[in-house]
Amino acid sequence: MTPTLRPAVATDAVAGAALQRACWLEAYGPHVDRALLEARVGNEQPWIDAWVRQLAVGPPRVVAEAGGELVGFAVAGPSRDETPVAADELYAIYTRAAWWGTGLGPRLWEAVRPAGPCSLWVLEANLRARTFYERQGFVADGARELYADLDAWEIRMVRP
Repeated sequence: MTPTLRPAVATDAVAGAALQRACWLEAYGPHVDRALLEARVGNEQPWIDAWVRQLAVGPPRVVAEAGGELVGFAVAGPSRDETPVAADELYAIYTRAAWWGTGLGPRLWEAVRPAGPCSLWVLEANLRARTFYERQGFVADGARELYADLDAWEIRMVRP
């Protein structure tokens, strides 16, 4: 079954939050302290609240749905960096592990891809994600910072 891509709507908040928490466990589990990660995703309400807020004020999100279940999402918007290297930033692109390698990630990227240059932050240790971003034209620009919530280093990648 090929997932359908569509704009996220307010009624997706609970399912979207659950999806994001599950994706974090799958994507970050091998790269960060498991207890720290589980503590970060353990309370669902802040995640739901964030989805409700973000769906209300934007930028728009695209979700992937298969069999009535959300299996991925992506969102891009104005750069949040203090000194931006690109006007836009890919804030998030996640799919459930079962969908890795199926082409869903590139479809989500194309659905939110800005017209001009774009940056993103990715866990330095997450070689799978870094390789995915390289295939989409991103390159590491040398910027690195500690993502305190997960006590893990991130690197910035930029797509000209």
